[in-house]
Amino acid sequence: MRRRVLALASSLALLASPAFAAPHTTTLAPTSLGTAAELREQALADDTGWKVVESLTTEIGPRIAGSEADARAVAWAEAKFKALGFDKVWKEPVTFPKWERRSEHAAVVGAHAQPLTITALGGSPGGKVQAEVVRFADLAALQAAPAGSLQGKIAFVDYQMLPFRDGRDYGRGGAIRSKGPSEAIRKGAVGFLMRSAGTDSHRVPHTGITRYDDGLQPVPSAALSVPDADQLARLVARGSTTVSLALDCGWDGTATSYNVIGEITGRSLPKEVVVIGGHLDSWDLGTGAVDDGAGVGITMAAGHLIGQLKQAPKRSIRVVAFANEEQGLYGGKAYAEAHAKDVVRHQLAAESDFGAGRIYAFNTGSPNPDASRDATRQIAEVLRPLGIEYAADKGGPGPDIGPLAAKGGAWAWLAQDGTDYFDLHHTADDTLDKIDPKALAQNVAAYTVMAYLAADADGTFGSEAKATVPPNE
Repeated sequence: MRRRVLALASSLALLASPAFAAPHTTTLAPTSLGTAAELREQALADDTGWKVVESLTTEIGPRIAGSEADARAVAWAEAKFKALGFDKVWKEPVTFPKWERRSEHAAVVGAHAQPLTITALGGSPGGKVQAEVVRFADLAALQAAPAGSLQGKIAFVDYQMLPFRDGRDYGRGGAIRSKGPSEAIRKGAVGFLMRSAGTDSHRVPHTGITRYDDGLQPVPSAALSVPDADQLARLVARGSTTVSLALDCGWDGTATSYNVIGEITGRSLPKEVVVIGGHLDSWDLGTGAVDDGAGVGITMAAGHLIGQLKQAPKRSIRVVAFANEEQGLYGGKAYAEAHAKDVVRHQLAAESDFGAGRIYAFNTGSPNPDASRDATRQIAEVLRPLGIEYAADKGGPGPDIGPLAAKGGAWAWLAQDGTDYFDLHHTADDTLDKIDPKALAQNVAAYTVMAYLAADADGTFGSEAKATVPPNE
């Protein structure tokens, strides 16, 4: 999972284009609202979402991008879409650098010798280092260290993330993982350790991708479990502490996986689509249940339920199981590029990639938000019995939807309660038992309502240019 971002420059450029002039007001018919309310109640009593997540995490398990399990997950997704009754199922290739983890070990050596529980950060090189540890309270403290002050040392950034419903402190924790290793190298460090970007107190470290700035020689980089970070901080406070760090991991060429796509064909505007989805890959420590098997299950189930209607909505429902989100949004970027000429055909897009906590807020956004504001409020009213509030002027696209939004695509935001999400994120504890089936069903209900109503709306959530495109071209 990555922080949601909007490419404002692209949206502003689209706003300036005559083709993106404000459309007529988008509305929803009473019959559509009634059908959506029925779907909502049906989804709450349905267990398709749970069955999908159970199947993925049990039959495939961990599925790091480019692995043999990733390939099996692609085949699984194709078969599952077909089994759930999607009219069309296809794959779109996504190529990316391949990173592998083989083994990892760390220990304090010397007078207080003891093992440390760590995991390599994705993108780290392999290697063995043994050096004195220098502790920093946060990324800013590391950045403020004098040049050369870490020559021959291991940098240890010890920032403790705090839990919030919207997960906002991940901005700090994630920045340490992405920027810390390069900053440590610039100060002369031969290795990098960080307190895991997590909010738990279990002895399970959190992995995640890191990047090294151009021109720097990468060094072995790893995350400590939260209790081990506490232990190492106490040892450093007692005096000079040496750690041995040994990682066997690294980049190994390129790999090709796939965005796997299932579609329920719309009845009158089949070339226009509402896109929902989650990412199919996971890290290799757990079974990827909350990140992001839940998102795959939620959106597959929503598409399936809409597909059971006697009369399909006007537009098609497209569910995407995105490839390799974890290491750089590769699937989302590939989808946006592959469909760049079809952005105007995308009515609305949303991704579920923040676990399986209950959804508490909803909003939409586009280059022309005012025209669809009434329809957004109408959708919010149908969502209200699920405990979901309308949060105008809040939210943004999910990570894999961000590249499409940057090209002017309209997005929907369904905010999940992530208070405990970073207890599990990128850890061995990310397993099926952590998902509450009732909360998952509430998510399915919300995505079903939103996707159906957006697909059956009179008018668009994005560009008026859609109205000029022949629906079956």
